Amino acid sequence: MDSSDKTKNDTGYIPGDDSWTQWRNIFSILTGKMTDEGKEQFRVARDIRNEAADCKRCEEQRDYLLQYSPIIRFLSDNIRQLGGDISSHNIYCRRCTNRKAGGFDPDYGIQICANEMRDQGHLEDTMAHEMVHAYDHLRFKLNWTDNLRHAACTEIRASSLSGECRWAREFFRRGQWKLTRQHQECVRRRAILSVRARPACRDEAHAEQVVNEVWDSCFRDTRPFDEIYR
Repeated sequence: MDSSDKTKNDTGYIPGDDSWTQWRNIFSILTGKMTDEGKEQFRVARDIRNEAADCKRCEEQRDYLLQYSPIIRFLSDNIRQLGGDISSHNIYCRRCTNRKAGGFDPDYGIQICANEMRDQGHLEDTMAHEMVHAYDHLRFKLNWTDNLRHAACTEIRASSLSGECRWAREFFRRGQWKLTRQHQECVRRRAILSVRARPACRDEAHAEQVVNEVWDSCFRDTRPFDEIYR
């Protein structure tokens, strides 16, 4: 038994970049014959194969949004008023190995995970989310390393103001079908997940506690917007 057969038998995933192998893998996924490990191997191989195209598309859409998106332009202007500069030179489109949309680093800028972007709308929400973090870093002097309350507050604000928790996105893409308090529950859920991933957080209960402590003031704070528009 060669290594490719062993991989197939163990996970259902067949290594290879040719079209026939891709269709066999897709068929295995659709028929439930591929394990979760195999699906992840398939996704990693696809991301590596499509890296150049994904990054090129991401960069083109990024530049378009920086020029024409109302929310991106508004956040860019407000970041600039605080002495910062978020634009094409420090919004990087990269292939990511962890399953997230993007991230903000005060010294680096914004990283967009090009292989995770579904469409331009998804990229717009992701850029807006990370730009809220950039605004908060400049406006409130956040301690990203040690202060979980700071982390929870900016995550609440970013999820609430970016548009990623609007009803249509929750309903059609995440299967969250509640008709009431959907926005608040999405913001809370995503903030808890983000805080939970930080090294200073002990467990999910700790993350939930921190989010609850800052919820009222941070959810009400819509700066630099007058209200939640999206």
